[in-house]
Amino acid sequence: MARLASLSGPIKYEWAATQAGTNFMDKGASILADRGIVKISGAETLDFLHRLVTNSLLDLKPGEARYAALLSGQGKLLYDFFVTPLPEGPQAGCLLDCLREQIPDLVKKLNLHKLRAPVTIEDASESLAVAAVWGIPVPADFSGIAFADPRAEALGTRLIAPPEALAFATTPQIYYEEHRTALGVPKGGIDFAYGDTFVHDADLDWLNGVDFKKGCYPGQEVVARVHFRKSARKRILKVRFDGPPPAPGAEVKMGDINIGRIGSVAGATGLAMLRLDRIEDAKAAGTPLIAGTAALDVTPAPPQ
Repeated sequence: MARLASLSGPIKYEWAATQAGTNFMDKGASILADRGIVKISGAETLDFLHRLVTNSLLDLKPGEARYAALLSGQGKLLYDFFVTPLPEGPQAGCLLDCLREQIPDLVKKLNLHKLRAPVTIEDASESLAVAAVWGIPVPADFSGIAFADPRAEALGTRLIAPPEALAFATTPQIYYEEHRTALGVPKGGIDFAYGDTFVHDADLDWLNGVDFKKGCYPGQEVVARVHFRKSARKRILKVRFDGPPPAPGAEVKMGDINIGRIGSVAGATGLAMLRLDRIEDAKAAGTPLIAGTAALDVTPAPPQ
């Protein structure tokens, strides 16, 4: 029978890392081929973005990055990305490290919001690539932008540079994805659906992606209401499979009731978006959670 536990409190991803088995690579350097870069230039870039996204950007400094999202008016997550200043400094503009397939729509959306703001928005993915380095130092001769992944310390450092400057990053990306999954960090398009997911469903508040003290932005009222009422209904949680790992997208069942869906899978570990109330119901009834033919052991959030 799968063991179920209380889900109160935020996940500590550094703690989650200690639960990862030895099947996952603990160091590497990978090109992230599914990521691209949007460049926004102009002295008012951070002011412009700050009014639109879930995180605060006004105090962003060179060498730093913020994880943030752009939402619909109904509070649904449309795009998530990392914002980092250009090498010349925040006054010159910034780069967005984002999902590459979303870039045409993201550029269009940002231009709709631009109105008369004196900023230039362009796809820079042909000249700049993205890599991740974890468990090892960044090469001393690296020439490009490097920043600590703000979602979780154990994820390491993200790099933005011309492809030739990232030639040292030869670890297959699948090992980075296993590392990410072992840490319990979700990925858009696999663990949650863009356009149909609330901020808390995707754990952005646990991943330093939301500033609850900043001013208004599209969808802020919904985010604030869920946060202050503590009314999140779903969360993406780490799970361990007792049996053959199911495929991403498999339903999670409590008896005959569908209570969630499997996302990222890495060996015997995975992520699943689950209904929190149904997990508590299953715990109270002693009913195992099943995905495919595997029982799920849900990783509880540790005490705050």
